[in-house]
Amino acid sequence: MKRCVWLLILLLIARGACAQTMAAAASPVAAKPKEVAKKPKDAKNKLTDSKPEGPITTEIYSEEAFFDSSKNIGVFTGNVKVIDPRFNMQSDKLTVYLHRGEDQGLDRAVAEGNVGIVRDRPNPEGGPPERAVGRAAHVVYTTSDGNAELTGMPKVQQGANLHVATSSQTVMIITQDGQLTTHGPSRTEIRQEPTDAAKTSPPPKQ
Repeated sequence: MKRCVWLLILLLIARGACAQTMAAAASPVAAKPKEVAKKPKDAKNKLTDSKPEGPITTEIYSEEAFFDSSKNIGVFTGNVKVIDPRFNMQSDKLTVYLHRGEDQGLDRAVAEGNVGIVRDRPNPEGGPPERAVGRAAHVVYTTSDGNAELTGMPKVQQGANLHVATSSQTVMIITQDGQLTTHGPSRTEIRQEPTDAAKTSPPPKQ
């Protein structure tokens, strides 16, 4: 008889706890949806901001790597690819120089052999960024000014236009904002697609 009484008491306690749990789950406070943080009106568009905010992570992929902690350098060889918020680059060899002290972030990067670098220039109208693709035998990127210096018969393509060095002494610089400056002889090709009117207009009579 006592065993039945204890079982009945345990059953009532379990039912009470279950009822409290169900009531809490159905409570408006518990079921209140999370508030979505509103974006400030003056917030910057990351696609149009040339300088990324917060910490910057640089990813380097290669077949071989060598590090010298005493000199704060790293050497990467074999299908090197660099993914960085400020630029993307590929080369046969890459030497990176890190800051000394506590901040051991990227200070300078030197790429050699079949170098290709891509930089996006923010669109002032808020549209897709304008892309500049550079190719050279040698590229030096410095974080202090954000410039990429291309040497070794460099050439840069922006949209349909092509800018090519005509001398081995020519130096091209792509700034952090994607602007291009050339020092030395070069050739520029400006391409323009025919308009619809020009396509449909009949040829002139002879």
